[in-house]
Formats: sequence, C-alpha cells, structure tokens
Amino acid sequence: MITLTSLGGAGTVTGSKHMLEFDGRRLLVDCGLFQGLKALRERNWEPFPIDPASVDGVVLTHAHLDHCGYLPKLVKEGFGGEIYATPATNDLSEIILLDSAHIQEKDAEFANRRGFSKHKPALPLYGVRDAEQALKQFSTVDIGAPITLPGGAELTLRRAGHILGAATAELRWAGKTIVFSGDLGRYGDAVMVDPEPVAEADYLIIESTYGNRKHEAGDPTAALGDIIERTTRRGGTVIIPTFAVGRAQSLMYHLWKLKQAGRLGLTPIYLDSPMAINATDLLHKHRGEHRLTPEECDATCGIATYIRDVEESKAVTGSPVPKVILAASGMATGGRVLHHIKAFGPDRRNTILFSGFQAAGTRGRSMMEGAGEVKIHGQWIPIHAEVAYLSMLSAHADADEILRWLSGFQRPPKKTFIVHGEPDASDALRLRIEDRFGWDCVIPQMMETHEL
Repeated sequence: MITLTSLGGAGTVTGSKHMLEFDGRRLLVDCGLFQGLKALRERNWEPFPIDPASVDGVVLTHAHLDHCGYLPKLVKEGFGGEIYATPATNDLSEIILLDSAHIQEKDAEFANRRGFSKHKPALPLYGVRDAEQALKQFSTVDIGAPITLPGGAELTLRRAGHILGAATAELRWAGKTIVFSGDLGRYGDAVMVDPEPVAEADYLIIESTYGNRKHEAGDPTAALGDIIERTTRRGGTVIIPTFAVGRAQSLMYHLWKLKQAGRLGLTPIYLDSPMAINATDLLHKHRGEHRLTPEECDATCGIATYIRDVEESKAVTGSPVPKVILAASGMATGGRVLHHIKAFGPDRRNTILFSGFQAAGTRGRSMMEGAGEVKIHGQWIPIHAEVAYLSMLSAHADADEILRWLSGFQRPPKKTFIVHGEPDASDALRLRIEDRFGWDCVIPQMMETHEL
C-alpha cells in the first residue's frame, strides 16, 4: 500500500514537502522552506519529521524557495540520494539555493553585528557549503522522458508554465498513477508557456494558491504603465518587490513593451537583484521554456540597468530621480528590497507595487492589507507610499485556470488532494471541483497519512 504524507504545504501555501512511501522506500516531492507567519518559519528549525537519510530520492517540481529551499538543510541532516528536476529547474536551483544560503549567512552576521536577534549568536539555517553539496546531488530529467527512480517508481515530468523549468510530476508506482501539479502557471501568459494537460491519474495532488480567487482581467502592460506614470508625475519612485525567478523576467517584458509604446520616457529602470540578473540570463539558455523570440528575449533582458554591487544599490536608493526599481524578495521577506522600502516607504509620492501572491505573515501581505508600518531590521518603518497590487501579473493559475487544467483529465481520479493553499482557498477550490466534476476531494492536514 502506498501512503501519502504532507510534511509541508498542507493547510498553508509554503513549505511544500509531500512524501510517498511504499514497501519501506520513501520519495519526497518538493522540499521547500516555510515562509510567512512566525509559527510556520519556526518549523524550518524543528527536527525533520522523518530521518532525512531514509529518503531515497526527491522530485522537484520547480525552483521557487517554498518548493526547493529546504534541500540544503535536508542534505546537511543526512539525505544522500538524488534530486530529480528539469534542466531549467536544475540551473535555477543553483542560483536560488546559493543565494538563499548567502542571504542567511549575511542576515545572521548582520543580526549579530546590530544585536537585534534574540539568539546569541544568530545562526543561519544552512550555509553556502550545504547548498553546494545539495547541488551536487541534482539529476537532470528531460520533459516528457520517463525515468525510473529508486524503489521502482517511474517519473514523467510535463511543463507546468509558472516559471522556467516548472513541471507537473507523474509517478507510476506499485500499479498506481499519482500526479502532483506543483505550481500551475497561467494560460495565455505573455512570457511563459501554457500548462500541459495530463490525461489521467488514480490520485491527484493539486495546488490551491488562488483557489478562491480570479485574477483581474485587462492588459497587464497598460495597468503597469498607469501606475508608473501616476507615480513619476508626482515625483515618486516605484518599488516592485520582485520574485527573482519568474516575475522579474515577466515584469521586464512588460516594461519593454511600455518603452516600445513610448510610455516610460526617460524613466530609468533598475534590476537590483544579483539572483534575478542571473535568472534573466537563463532566458537565453532555455528558450524552449518560454514564448519570447530571440529578439524579444534580447530586448527584454536589455530594458533594465543591472545592479550587482551593494554600493551601486545604495546609490540608486539615494538618487532623487523618479525611477522603477525591481528588487527581491517578492514578499518583502528579505533581500535588497527591504532597504528600498525603508528609504521610499515613508514618502507619499512613491509606490510599492506587488505583482504576486503574498503569504500570511509576510511584510508584503501586511502592506497590502493596509499596515501603517512594518518592521525591518529591528526598526518600525512608516508606510505612507501608495501600495498597489496587480494580480493580473501573477505567475499562478487562478481558480478558473486550475479548473481548466483539471478538465484535461479523461477520467476522474479516485481521490484529489488539495494542498498548497491557505484554508479558505483550499476549501473554495474543493467545493468548485466537487460541484463541477463530482470528484472525491480531500484537504490533507500536516503530517496526516493517507493510504492510496
């Protein structure tokens, strides 16, 4: 009997870790960090609920931190197996995991220097050496090419849209077909390809990030242009907390389209994230993963001034010229964007623009919900800047798009598990799936084991 246990990503939208177990063998699908609420973040520091050395292999659906960010810790604690991912996910994971490790080391160092951590000394969850070791355990899996995993499961990855390399994962094991959606992308996205359909599954594990919402309709390029124009007219700067992998590249495409249309004038655009810069370079390497022509790819990558050096970043912050700054992280949980929010957040002329999902407990969510101040580096920073949100720029499928992907199944799964969503979103999606398709749906809880 195969069992499914969610070690993360159940009842919440972060920390995705789903374990399949059969005949004493264990496979993990995704291995992400918990982000957002303090109670969730603290789970990253708890002992792993199973012995990491007992895991035979990890299947990675894509390279966002909430799906891959715990891998160095898993390896540090004893996991010695292979990590299976698409070529683009392999490349992006190198950028993201090394950056995550570097940030954690630097944040611990900064906290110790400034003395604002409760821990003496503050320590990183893992370091660069741990990330480097994890990367040595990656194994490349081509889209649509089945491979056999330890324990005999057959894995097939299909494109999911969302970001470069993102995939759905089909596992055929012990006579059963189990499909994980990972994070599904949008249909008709300007940059990313549509999610590929899946014909069948005995058991389906589906994400529900936007299970209770529909993205705004309309032209995202025009909406972005409106925000930039009204901000620069009042002498302000637009700060865009940016997911370095996926959203940064899509935003640059829309900014290029605005420049083409003559709507940006001489407004300078800065990409202030070494990780995002490196991820943007991969657009050229993995052209089959997105819609852009070579010419569009070149123009998109050339629209911004790239800021790698910390001193250059400080100079951009100090410049009074109205501008657009894209900086990680996308939920304002860390990275250089925090320094920009500290500098620009108190001034009403400026705008802080969010373009992706903001998890509960993050600074991004707080600002979107109208918080008058946020705590950054131990200080309370007043937020008087305009706070805007463009859901149409999201990389996640909304509820209608999830149902569209589900309609590609030629027979109903025996059971559908709804994960990777806040409780309201997961339950709303459950009701819609049951109403439209009549499928048997379950919303699993963390550490709850289900027999398949």
